Parts: sequence; C-alpha cells; structure tokens
Amino acid sequence: MIVRLMGEGQFELEDGAADELNKLDNAAVEALQAGDEEQFRDRLRDLAQAVRDSGRPLLDSDLHPSDVIIPPDDLSLDEARELFSGDGLIPDLPA
Repeated sequence: MIVRLMGEGQFELEDGAADELNKLDNAAVEALQAGDEEQFRDRLRDLAQAVRDSGRPLLDSDLHPSDVIIPPDDLSLDEARELFSGDGLIPDLPA
C-alpha cells in the first residue's frame, strides 16, 4: 500500500498496516464530527506518525499512485469537512 503524506512524500506500507490506519482515521472522523479541532489535528499527527513509523519512504523519483493521502495536521475543520467523505478522511482505505 502506498500512502502519501501531503507536503512530505510517499511511503510504502505492508497491507497489514491498514487496520491501524483505519482506527486512527476513525478517531480523526470522530473529532471532526465533534468539532474538536485540537483532537482532530492530534489524530492527523498520529496518522502521519504511524505512516512514518511503519512505512518505507519512497524516493521522489519513484512515481507510484497513492492508495491513501493523509492531509497535513494544520488542516482546519472547515477544510476537512470539504474533504470528508462518508468513508472517512481517507477514502477507500484498503482492508
């Protein structure tokens, strides 16, 4: 699975990492729905850190389509609501 951290680059993760990312994504969605910007940004930071911790950075010249795109942690709630889909901030996250 290829994950892009916006503003940082792409990482390759094992397919098993999807479960943990789904949990973190769900927590971010809950914070978004509650209107808790601080918790929302914390969960985005957690998502990005999980990708860094379990992923292998890809070279900038390694052009693969991203399976998942994680927005930066300075995303506002209003901006997130525009990106939000019924499936979460990370659409179609592979299982």
